[in-house]
Amino acid sequence: MEASEASKGGGRSAGSGQASNDKHSAGGGFLTHGGHTADGGHAAAVGPEKAEAPAAGRTYRMSTSILVWCALAVVSSLYITIPLTPLFARQFDAPLQAAAWTGSAFSLAYAVGLLLWGTLSDRAGRKPVIVFGLLALAVISPLIGLAGTLPALIALRAVQGLAAASFAPSALAYAAEMYPPGRSVTVVGLITTGFMSAGVAGQIYGSSVGESWGWTYVFYLLGGIYLLSAVWLGGWLPGGKRPRRNERLPDLLRQFGSLLKQKKLQACYLIAATFLLAFVGMYTGLEAVLTRQPFALGSGQMLLVRAAGLPGVLLSPLAGRLAARLGLRKVLQAGLAMAVIGLASIAGGLMLPAFTLPIVIPMSLMLAAGIAIAIPALIAIIGTLGGEARAIAVTLYTFILFIGATLGPLAVLWTLQTTGRDYAAFVLLTALMLAGWAVSRRLPAPDR
Repeated sequence: MEASEASKGGGRSAGSGQASNDKHSAGGGFLTHGGHTADGGHAAAVGPEKAEAPAAGRTYRMSTSILVWCALAVVSSLYITIPLTPLFARQFDAPLQAAAWTGSAFSLAYAVGLLLWGTLSDRAGRKPVIVFGLLALAVISPLIGLAGTLPALIALRAVQGLAAASFAPSALAYAAEMYPPGRSVTVVGLITTGFMSAGVAGQIYGSSVGESWGWTYVFYLLGGIYLLSAVWLGGWLPGGKRPRRNERLPDLLRQFGSLLKQKKLQACYLIAATFLLAFVGMYTGLEAVLTRQPFALGSGQMLLVRAAGLPGVLLSPLAGRLAARLGLRKVLQAGLAMAVIGLASIAGGLMLPAFTLPIVIPMSLMLAAGIAIAIPALIAIIGTLGGEARAIAVTLYTFILFIGATLGPLAVLWTLQTTGRDYAAFVLLTALMLAGWAVSRRLPAPDR
């Protein structure tokens, strides 16, 4: 669910806007009004834009397709273990909370990796970092399928999360640098939709492959998917801008400290922590509750429960249009309110088993839709409040977002075990989202 990072690439590249116009940059832009072509050359003197437009259009479409596909494939890895957690607990004779670390270890390493890879892509180049990350995933993913113990599985998932974090900051910065302004916004939005869709697609993939062939093949097949993706991207994606070498990680960390002192940004980060905590926590809780008595849903029925959220996450691109009419703060508050209603309704439905399934399916869609709408609005607010440090502010937001994804499954399963009440975990998630909504009322209403 990395819609969160949509502005990250834009912000990072915005901080190096001079690179976007550097005529000596490797790769250049796809097509500028000056007649630059996809390979950094120049169009013919007569009618350059007409001569290059068809080729540029094909390059746009192919490059965008590659980036969106990779966004979906890479971020899906975060979610594939949600339906597999009970299976891991049985196979390795471990508590559910221990098995949940197969997801939490990934998201924790992913959060840390985002801080590292963004800086590295500034220094090494966007495309090389993306290709390296995909190749690393192609090697690491099959090794996970060979893990013979739960600790080994968790450790390899952490390594996988670290490698997966290479894609988002590099791809979004690439989109902001290589596409003209009008197109870059659209492309970032499409990549964001890939991130959001991964939240449901990853679960469907993990569940269906795990059920058909066993959990090991979930990771074996992933290795092949990442290898093919690396070949496709490496062969077709035009080269990026010349790497910059003036930004260091210690400087980045010092800016984080400065941003964390701003009260308005503190409020934004508190809200951010609830997004994936609630999203991942909800699906973890549904997996734990609905697969046992009195519901005892099978794999096919759970597949429908997971798929119900997909139309919701596809609403993310609408956030911009809504914000133009209503304002960013109102869109954020509306998204949070939808999430609160969705979670509260699920909690209520679990108190009445006869009505649980008719309530859970539409309300999980409402939660997904609410978060999908709220995330872009919060990113935009953070970007505005961050000012010249916009890129760093959004990077910090993304880190906090995935810390929430780390805590979500652990908090939900701990609550279920401690209370013995199926609805208790969803009451907790509802309270956290309600707190986020209350905090959002204190935010400024920046113009967009």
